[in-house]
Amino acid sequence: MFRYKTKIRLYDTDAAGILFFANQFRLVEEAYEEFLEENGIQIKDFLDKSNFIVPIVHADSDFLHPLRAGDKIEIEIDLSKIGDSSFTLTHRIFNSDKTLCGKGSTVHVSVSSRTFKKIMMPDHIIDILNSI
Repeated sequence: MFRYKTKIRLYDTDAAGILFFANQFRLVEEAYEEFLEENGIQIKDFLDKSNFIVPIVHADSDFLHPLRAGDKIEIEIDLSKIGDSSFTLTHRIFNSDKTLCGKGSTVHVSVSSRTFKKIMMPDHIIDILNSI
């Protein structure tokens, strides 16, 4: 499991003062990118130099408890499924008192960065994912 700590910013909230639904995905993506960087994958280099990419082809989220600007949160990411060319990550967002505030998942598929056709996932990516 990978854990990432951050806080809800004013710009993350909607007119009601709670986390805007789309920003739950943004926060989870931020945690995912941090996981990649901590495992030696620099996003810019990966996108500029790699012969494959792993776009998200499905995402879902449930909102279970409101979050407001200034709330400190912890995002947990787990690998729930891995195949030859795809993987599924689950995420959970907790507030500072450990209340589960949101949960969901993302499905990523390994594709050629040139043709955008599905390809086998490279071994070093499988190793990184299995480290979660």
